[in-house]
Amino acid sequence: MVSFEMNDLKKIGLGLTGFGIFFSFLGIIFFFDKGLLAMGNILFLSGLTLTIGLKSTMQFFTKPKNYKGTISFGAGFFLVLIGWAVMGMILESYGFIVLFRGFWPTLAVFVQRIPVLGWIFQQPYVTSFFNRYRGKRVPV
Repeated sequence: MVSFEMNDLKKIGLGLTGFGIFFSFLGIIFFFDKGLLAMGNILFLSGLTLTIGLKSTMQFFTKPKNYKGTISFGAGFFLVLIGWAVMGMILESYGFIVLFRGFWPTLAVFVQRIPVLGWIFQQPYVTSFFNRYRGKRVPV
């Protein structure tokens, strides 16, 4: 079993990542506010870097299979910084989905264990949708 050591840098990184997601959410709620979105982006990336380390972050973003997501996320990040918030967030969202596509099944298992959400996500029509998305056959 691999243990995940939680030192102070990783705790700070998780906090920054959480604040980055929170500020991005606020930026979207407040009609794509450029300042909040830019702050959310910077906090998210710095939190990710502190959580998994600089070397691992660079390796993650420079993997050949992640080039499309990295370019989309980076272009969206740049567009948000120069003030084109809506187009930037569209590009960033696409890049985020492509970059973290391997993490979605893990997230689905986690959500199924949350008390109220888990019940919703365990319903047959929802599980069949996710199984179809993952490419697994649904028994009829």
